[in-house]
Amino acid sequence: MTWVERLYLWNIARGMLITFTHIFKKKGTISYPEQKRKFSPVFRGLQILNRDEEGRERCTACGLCAVACPAEAITMEGAERLPGEEHLYREEKYAAKYEINMLRCIFCGLCEEACPKDAIYLSETFAPSNYQRKGFIYEKEDLLIPNPITNPEEYRKALGNRARPKSGDEITNQTA
Repeated sequence: MTWVERLYLWNIARGMLITFTHIFKKKGTISYPEQKRKFSPVFRGLQILNRDEEGRERCTACGLCAVACPAEAITMEGAERLPGEEHLYREEKYAAKYEINMLRCIFCGLCEEACPKDAIYLSETFAPSNYQRKGFIYEKEDLLIPNPITNPEEYRKALGNRARPKSGDEITNQTA
């Protein structure tokens, strides 16, 4: 070691120079409520149960999403539609009970891929934080998208990018 290295002044000066250069670099943090972070187009957020254009629930309680879930976070019970409930449900069967345990969910998207009716999808919103375990179990009423007939603005907002029409280039690339 040289006498300059033994004094450690050179190392202290080098450390201060590194610290000084970081002052002028772009900050990585954002002011959350005022600024929104850009996410990837394949971001997987909170699950949503979808409705059709007439406001009826799409879920037919087939159970494929619960079977496809590797974390076993989805539980459901099916029921038969009663006469006079045609305006609520599309098919003869519907999900009387539908729950997702968000503490178990790994946001893999397999439930979305397994659904033949496009009844569940992962939205572009975060799962909100909570202080009790009970608050992380979302029931059917919590997951259901707003009705497009009674609340069209909230329905379009909940659809996110799914509501936007695709350009001609994207359609031709998907079919090719």
